[in-house]
Amino acid sequence: MALTVYEDRPAGRHAALPPGGLFRRIYGPRAGDALAFSMSTYAMPLLVLTITDSPSLTGLAFALEWTPRIAAFVLAGNVVDRRGAAIVGFLASLGRAAVVAGCAIALMVLPRGTTQTSVLLALVALTGVLSQFGFVANEAVGAVVVRRGDARPHGIQAVLVGIDQTATVLGPLLAGFLLLAGPGWMLGCLGVVSLFAAVLALQTPPTPLRAAPREGAGGAGGVRTGLRTLASLPALGWLVGGLACSNLALGLLQSASPVIAVETFGRSPASVGTMWSAAAVATLLAITCCRLVLSRFDLWAVGAASAILASVACLGVPQAPSFLAYTILVALFMAGDGGLTVVLRTVRSVVIPSTALGATLSLTMLILLLPFPAAGILVALIPAAHLGRAVLGCAVVQAVALAVTFIRLRREPALRMVAGQT
Repeated sequence: MALTVYEDRPAGRHAALPPGGLFRRIYGPRAGDALAFSMSTYAMPLLVLTITDSPSLTGLAFALEWTPRIAAFVLAGNVVDRRGAAIVGFLASLGRAAVVAGCAIALMVLPRGTTQTSVLLALVALTGVLSQFGFVANEAVGAVVVRRGDARPHGIQAVLVGIDQTATVLGPLLAGFLLLAGPGWMLGCLGVVSLFAAVLALQTPPTPLRAAPREGAGGAGGVRTGLRTLASLPALGWLVGGLACSNLALGLLQSASPVIAVETFGRSPASVGTMWSAAAVATLLAITCCRLVLSRFDLWAVGAASAILASVACLGVPQAPSFLAYTILVALFMAGDGGLTVVLRTVRSVVIPSTALGATLSLTMLILLLPFPAAGILVALIPAAHLGRAVLGCAVVQAVALAVTFIRLRREPALRMVAGQT
């Protein structure tokens, strides 16, 4: 049986951080990494479309961005469990800054063509892997702080989701306008933000460490640990399954939006960044409302309402008559998705055992992100004229999956008691 040890830092296992410490050691590092993550996630497909003018390569870039992320999740969870979140977050952000700087130089010296495109696609894959290592580290820190502090779990998780969504407001908008000045400007800014995130990562508090098993199970052992833990937590399992189906619709919207904006509505690629920033503002408002509402209602009620909003909005997206209507419906969809994310993270931070935290977090993220590369492949294969039908099909799957999930969880104690007990 693996032993549990802790990083050799001043903070103890149950030490609560003071209010100022939350901003310096939790929220600040999360903000730096989230901004770099957001710029990378939303800007890379736009960068590919700007340089190559190819919808198919844009979909391929989205798939390449998410497939390595998914492959890295189990390893990331094990590394966080055994080495600690601070060093993982620091090295991931520092590596991303180095990769982005190298790509910026390569794009300046290489002529347009196959070689430049190959370098660009390699950048997409590498930044995806490094971003996910940082994301797992920050998720582990958030979950551990919930257990150490006196604050309500849904309060801390709502702040963390709010930080992510604020970064999602700024990231696409900043990346879109920088792309108007040139790809080098966007990549340079991403590199600076990544360096800033690396410095802040060193401020994060200690996280539990799990000793490597003697039999050297490695990644397979982490998967087994995560599967056993997830199977023993029915509330978390149903939420992860329902949100995975919802993420298929979200991934299709994210990967298809640059193509839809340009091909269907005749807008510029920069307008896609503005659209996602507007959607993130709506999500941020929804998260703020969730934080207030959760002091009076339980997680199930908030999650069910968010699921209804996300499903109805997504079903309406393919019928949008204009880019403005499309933007509004995407914003409503993202607002519902934000509420669902608060519910999932709150349940996840409370019910997962500390010694299996990294492995289970990484497994749940793996399941939740599997739809994203699938969505990128769909966009690469489906003609632009038929993307609306694909979105409608995914919206139907999402609505059915979320309905089944919340009907099944109607009397689940974890969703009825978490907010009220803390």
